[in-house]
Amino acid sequence: MFGNFLYFIVALLIYTTYQPASEPEIHPFFTFVLFAGLILVFAASVRTTFKSMHARIGRTDFSRLEYRYNAALNRFSIMAIFIYAVDVYALNLGVYLHQFKIFQLLPTFEAVCFLGLFIFYLCLVWAYAYDPHNRLYKTGITRRDYILSNVTFSLPILLPWFILSISADILNILPFELPKRMLFSTEGQIAYFLGFLVVIAIIGPALIQKFWGCRPLKAGPARFRIELLCRHTRLAYRDIMVWPLFGGRMITAGVMGLIRRFRYILVTPALLQYLEPYEIDAVIAHEIGHIKKKHLLFYLLFFAGYLIFAFSTLDFIAYGIIYAEAAFGFLGRNTGAYATITSVSFSLLMILIFLLYFRYLFGYFMRNFERQADVFAYTVVQNATPLITTFEKIALASGQPPDRPNWHHFSIQERIDYLKLCESDPSWIHRHNAKVNKSILVFVLVLGLVAWAGFQINFGTAGERINAGFLTTLIEKRIREQPGNSELHVILGDIYYSEDNPAKAVAAYEKGLELAPQNTRALNNLAWLYATSRSSGLFRPEKALSLARQAARLRPEPHVLDTLAEAYYANGLYEKAIATEKRALEKARGDDSHYRQQLKKFQKQSGSAP
Repeated sequence: MFGNFLYFIVALLIYTTYQPASEPEIHPFFTFVLFAGLILVFAASVRTTFKSMHARIGRTDFSRLEYRYNAALNRFSIMAIFIYAVDVYALNLGVYLHQFKIFQLLPTFEAVCFLGLFIFYLCLVWAYAYDPHNRLYKTGITRRDYILSNVTFSLPILLPWFILSISADILNILPFELPKRMLFSTEGQIAYFLGFLVVIAIIGPALIQKFWGCRPLKAGPARFRIELLCRHTRLAYRDIMVWPLFGGRMITAGVMGLIRRFRYILVTPALLQYLEPYEIDAVIAHEIGHIKKKHLLFYLLFFAGYLIFAFSTLDFIAYGIIYAEAAFGFLGRNTGAYATITSVSFSLLMILIFLLYFRYLFGYFMRNFERQADVFAYTVVQNATPLITTFEKIALASGQPPDRPNWHHFSIQERIDYLKLCESDPSWIHRHNAKVNKSILVFVLVLGLVAWAGFQINFGTAGERINAGFLTTLIEKRIREQPGNSELHVILGDIYYSEDNPAKAVAAYEKGLELAPQNTRALNNLAWLYATSRSSGLFRPEKALSLARQAARLRPEPHVLDTLAEAYYANGLYEKAIATEKRALEKARGDDSHYRQQLKKFQKQSGSAP
């Protein structure tokens, strides 16, 4: 189930990192046919696989069938991600949604629609997987409960993003410039995200337990024993809740909340029904161990660390893409294809970094934190048997082999063996605690080093040196090898422009246009330079307008229309500048603060400011 968290976040990354064209690349009719066809083919494939698997239950070895079932579940979940990516990248469905005003004002709702499409694909998988799942594991829950449990268990991982994103949308609508400037600066975004992360980590559990449909555990022997154990370990909490996960049929428990006011202990009905009182004590002691060892606080640091890590590697990713484009000849004459390839490359690299960070690094800490909580439970109850018998019951109830590996837990057999090892030699308790402490120390040191490197790249002189040295030298070398490649000259012009060397930028752009007169990127960038240059020799508003018009005719993207509006403004044609900037604003997706500021500048100059 924890794998679903990764699937949901990857789906979010696919949407948020892609920058689609403002116009459809495929005719709407063919888009609809391909979209519907993909759904039908996917549904038919899922149905056939799981129907065949359901028919073989009872005639095939359980362990082999169980392995095939989980492999198919993972395979179709990944296939759902792939089809969803096709919807976003190839079919460009966002173009059609963005035509509605509500999605222009609140882009978060558009993202929700796309995430809803991804959830639909997963629901197809779960709907057809239900029959073999029910017969394999004999859960007895309904198909509806099985699907809803999968959805409701995973959705809270997107709750912080939704609140963060919708808050930014609302701030963008409100007529307050200072919060917008702060929010859309790099420093402001980091501060906003980190502050929000702390707030949601504190109060989030109160929202999540309601989302999961939890209810307070009634007074009785079970609640009394849990309360007694919490007093014994000095654990403060808000409430003990019944967790109806998968209809309450799973034997599990949980704890969430950094502070007492928003801390909840969760137990499923199956845990209360099938475990003996002393086994319940061991499970609750395990959950208390997560609090006492401050695992939840580390998870907060780990998520904040991902922000730091991703921010610090963005420039390296950009340099890497440019290097690959230049070194391996990916650059062509089709500016639209170039933009798509760049966007897809960036998205894939960001997704890869996320998967490596969470699947392996986070998985490493999760496994060892679970073992540390097991050891803590052993020290509390002074006996390994209750936790061992609980693990054996979980394995029996789930129908899964005890030695089955898990990316976020050690296998049940490994956990049992380690408890027996600690019981025979308590020094293994201290060894594991020392291992965890050393791992956290190494992580913090590496994270600090990455943060320092990111700061130097983005705010220090290191980034300028990389641009001036590595990229310029690389592009110039490739130009000598491929003198007829216009895109190389345009990239060189971009580098010169970023280094505040407009004269060399103009020469590079003009060379690019000489080689490819229809190069939209060269037309647009040179037009912007001519329209905004502070140098009297380079300020050529008439030429800027001519170039910008050509670029807009070829590719009326928001940033191209913005350049055309700037060219109108430079020529004193304020009304045309306003009308063109409004078109750019209508087409803009995501952060449109630049276009709004441009529009206000034009309106102020024309005397028509609202």
